[in-house]
Amino acid sequence: MQETRQFLRSLGYPGGDLYELPTSEKRFPDGAQYRVELPSVEGPRALEATLEEIDRYGLTVHRISQGSGIMLLTDEEIGEMTAMCAGRGMELSLFVGPRGTWDISALPFTAAGKALGVRHEGADQLVYAIEDLKRAAALGVRGALVGDEGLLLLTKEMKKQGLLPADFVIKCSVQMMAANPVSVRLMQDLGADTYNLPTALTLPKLAAIRQATDIPLDLYVEVPDNFGGFIRHYEIPELIRILAPVYIKFGLRNHPDVYPSGKQWEATNISLCRERVHRAALGMQMVSRYCPEAVTSALGAAGLGLPVVG
Repeated sequence: MQETRQFLRSLGYPGGDLYELPTSEKRFPDGAQYRVELPSVEGPRALEATLEEIDRYGLTVHRISQGSGIMLLTDEEIGEMTAMCAGRGMELSLFVGPRGTWDISALPFTAAGKALGVRHEGADQLVYAIEDLKRAAALGVRGALVGDEGLLLLTKEMKKQGLLPADFVIKCSVQMMAANPVSVRLMQDLGADTYNLPTALTLPKLAAIRQATDIPLDLYVEVPDNFGGFIRHYEIPELIRILAPVYIKFGLRNHPDVYPSGKQWEATNISLCRERVHRAALGMQMVSRYCPEAVTSALGAAGLGLPVVG
């Protein structure tokens, strides 16, 4: 076994999970250790409610993300969301619209086929996904979630060829499910700007992934039920210490599956968004209580995919 561990080390990977939990010395471009993300903000009305609650609690939130997809927002709705986030120096990250679970195949919904997740089936879906990204970029969006390794590689090529702005932030969805140091570094090499780790990884497993990667890592500290429903608020100080640079991401337990969202879910979405901010306030109190020295970014900081208006 030691020979195998040394083989991994010779390739630049840890030889095992890091039970000593080393402190990460890696940082965001501005020197910060952590940033805060609020997901599942499904449209401009939900975003308005989210911002209202952020102001009420006096929180700093760096990234707003959305799950239903670019294709399910009108140009005007995207324009509203980019304007609201740009005005505050917050990143807006919208999910690529067409993906496995939106397609006609039943495979992603079967017990054996769930691993297919939100990947793209066939070449046409890749075309549709690229069109979604180009449309978002043209409307001023500078961040998107992807869930497919092939599309991830194509976004890297799109940046090289000017089809996407060079500063467009590609965030890998939690549904990518790479869960070890080699797999996550592969996502980094394919073009990921930030990577959303699976929700149930232990601290030693997370520390090993951090040692092998340089990009910011995103981690749910409160997890929607369909990804486990965990509430890891007391671990936030350690997560910041060992995972920096890290996006601390506040989902919500007892969250109904509202995807793809729309007007039929709007009142529910607004209520969920308000409670998600409340959970973020609880989490940030953990930081104030147990690691007040942890450094966070100012709004508008370098590396955020800030929307462009006009």
